[in-house]
Amino acid sequence: MAIVNSLADDKLEEHMLLSWYDRDRDFESPQHASECHAFSAVPGYVDYGLYHGATLKIDIEDGRFVFFYLPVDMG
Repeated sequence: MAIVNSLADDKLEEHMLLSWYDRDRDFESPQHASECHAFSAVPGYVDYGLYHGATLKIDIEDGRFVFFYLPVDMG
């Protein structure tokens, strides 16, 4: 998490992690986001991140870990 948060810090000033996926554990956040996407080409954590305004995707090792970040306007 420290690595991807550092990468997000470099790309976005203020940010919020919206969704993520850990392929090793087959675990996503928000939990169960993919349950309603069982027959969809788009995983739930991707749809959730994009639908909620994520503009930064960080993909580690071809989908092993995927993170979606939302820029936060502090002004």
